Amino acid sequence: MTEGASARARVLFVATILTGSFLLFLVQPMIARIALPRLGGAPAVWNSAMLVYQALLLGGYGYAHLLSRVAPRRQRVVHLAVLLAACAFLPIGLSDRALPDGAEPALWVPYLFVVSIGPLFFAVSAQAPLMQRWFASARPGADPYALYAASNLGSFAGLLAFPLLVEPLMTVTRQRWLWSAGYIALIVLVAACARLLPAGSGTGGEPARRPAPSRARVLRWIALGFVPSGMMLATSTFVSTDLVAMPLLWVIPLAIYLLSFSIAFAARRGAADLLTSSAPVTIVLFGGVLMGGFAERATFSAVTALILLFMISVALHTQLYRLRPEPARLTGFYLAMSFGGALGGVFAGLVAPTLFDWTWEYPLLIVAAGMLVPQTYLTPALRAVWHRRGAPAIGSVAIVLLLAGAVLLIGREPGGFREVRHVGTIFAIVALGGLVSLGARVPYLLVLASGLLLFGGVRAVSLSLEPGARVRSYFGVYTVADEARRRTLIHGTTLHGVQLTGTAARERTPTTYYTPDSGVGHVMRAAPAVFGPGARIGVVGLGTGTLACYAQPGQRWRFYEIDPAMAALTRARRFTFVADCAPQATIVLGDARLSLERAAPASLDVLALDAFSSDAVPMHLLTREAFAGYARVLARNGVLAVHISNRFVNLRPVVAAAARAGGWQALILDHRPSLLKEEETPSSWVVMTRDPWTLALVTGREGEWKTLRARPGFAAWTDDYASILPLLTF
Repeated sequence: MTEGASARARVLFVATILTGSFLLFLVQPMIARIALPRLGGAPAVWNSAMLVYQALLLGGYGYAHLLSRVAPRRQRVVHLAVLLAACAFLPIGLSDRALPDGAEPALWVPYLFVVSIGPLFFAVSAQAPLMQRWFASARPGADPYALYAASNLGSFAGLLAFPLLVEPLMTVTRQRWLWSAGYIALIVLVAACARLLPAGSGTGGEPARRPAPSRARVLRWIALGFVPSGMMLATSTFVSTDLVAMPLLWVIPLAIYLLSFSIAFAARRGAADLLTSSAPVTIVLFGGVLMGGFAERATFSAVTALILLFMISVALHTQLYRLRPEPARLTGFYLAMSFGGALGGVFAGLVAPTLFDWTWEYPLLIVAAGMLVPQTYLTPALRAVWHRRGAPAIGSVAIVLLLAGAVLLIGREPGGFREVRHVGTIFAIVALGGLVSLGARVPYLLVLASGLLLFGGVRAVSLSLEPGARVRSYFGVYTVADEARRRTLIHGTTLHGVQLTGTAARERTPTTYYTPDSGVGHVMRAAPAVFGPGARIGVVGLGTGTLACYAQPGQRWRFYEIDPAMAALTRARRFTFVADCAPQATIVLGDARLSLERAAPASLDVLALDAFSSDAVPMHLLTREAFAGYARVLARNGVLAVHISNRFVNLRPVVAAAARAGGWQALILDHRPSLLKEEETPSSWVVMTRDPWTLALVTGREGEWKTLRARPGFAAWTDDYASILPLLTF
């Protein structure tokens, strides 16, 4: 093959790998967007979907590994046949099959995803390892591993393209056709690559010259794939739970994770080697500081967490690159790495939320990274010291004694274990110990674990040991704190509710976003006069149950809650609003939109929509179709109250457009309490109804109410089109 032909072949393989990876990372958010209105946002649904994705990805890598063992001419025939057979499932989308009566969602949802996108996802997922194997066959002697950098650049592009370009510019229908056109283009590119394969009867490329990798080496591949994958998800959870609850924040850790592959597997090794040599220092310096969860420096802490993720991912992926086998065994290497990545995702995304009451997976994975990252001694003199007989054991004992003394010091402080004191001193000790112990693996890990424990671990343990202080679910970590004359619920970084303590009257007082002067307070106080003593009240989002304070004898109340942890807090009487004020209220668990679809028409007089936790925006609850469902379940003169307080997203245009499209009349109340009312929180509530007289009775036409005006040119969200990007208000 001439030099020019060789360059063209490389460009072709790079384009094919880029296209396949782009499509692979575009399909997941796209299908999630399609499925959300139909399946809801319950954890069982998305845990099942995640398992399907992981299984299909592993299946694709396993298929590529098995296929690489046959002759190239058979490989191209088989793979092109698989790609063409999957065309029967185009255009990509979710099957119209309805949930059968009595079907178990945990079983039916995976079946639905498999029959909808399974063949397409399986075929595309095999592209990265298989095309690299084909490249090695077409160009014996060339290094195919550098092409993996192109694969992750394609994944990175697909990841960013969906929230930044595809979703804002296209309806779901057009997205499906765009992806389908990209899939056809991928088949053409694969066919072009197939023409470059040798025609012999062997497996193509250079034969394996070394023995098969040992079991220990394969296990190390798996571990090096496990930790960065788990760290990526754990960082997303930790940052959004303890630091900043920001829309689209999940994109950044995943983008960093993908870019780390491009650096670690690049042909030029300078950047990867430099970052890998610096990683142990970064881990020991930044890891402990992050565990403090310093809310007053949330942005700085979030940036630090992302830097730490980047350094760990580059270092461990570089170590993977250094341990790569010869090209003849390439597909087995990627299969093991993918298996480790899948295990890391399952651990951080599925196991940890049920196993831990806090984001304990984050410090555990930091320690695991410190265990795996390559290390060298800081100076030759330190190397000589640590190589003396008994030095590691003596150093380890000294570190343990220092840790015990520091813990006792923290325990004597007024705040006990709840507050991180002497931050500068602790940081200096940990930093010095980490630098001195570099290269001595066990002492280094003790220093790292000590830093994690001193900065945040002791405080986290104290909360875990306190009965009822903290609970975790797939929706985040909830902390219940008893303070002077009140009890608070914090969900991530968002105040989720406050109950005053002391007398019975105080304990039944509405607080935070739900005070009598708030928009929803006006609605609830007017409900007996407008709808009679038997008013039927529905609330989407239980929280602490504060709205139950407005319940009157004879009224019928229903709470719709997606998170079982919230219902558990209410039943355990950690917050007694429901038990004291509306003990007969019904709590309906599950996605509110799906639950309301099963409710009888005109079965509610008032519906309060308050489902936005930790500043997350469940888009499927704000579409025209969703508002049509609310109209169906409300009486003719029923009232819908929508809570739109949000630090990062301006939801006014969305609700205004939905009101105009559905024929609602809407007023908004931006309540700003005085500084003296410390239990009140600023809130924005939109009150909507299709009956002008009811609107006047509920709001009283007071001057503080304003007409909710639609933004010119802003179209209402639908199940086919919605984008949060134009509404961000950082």
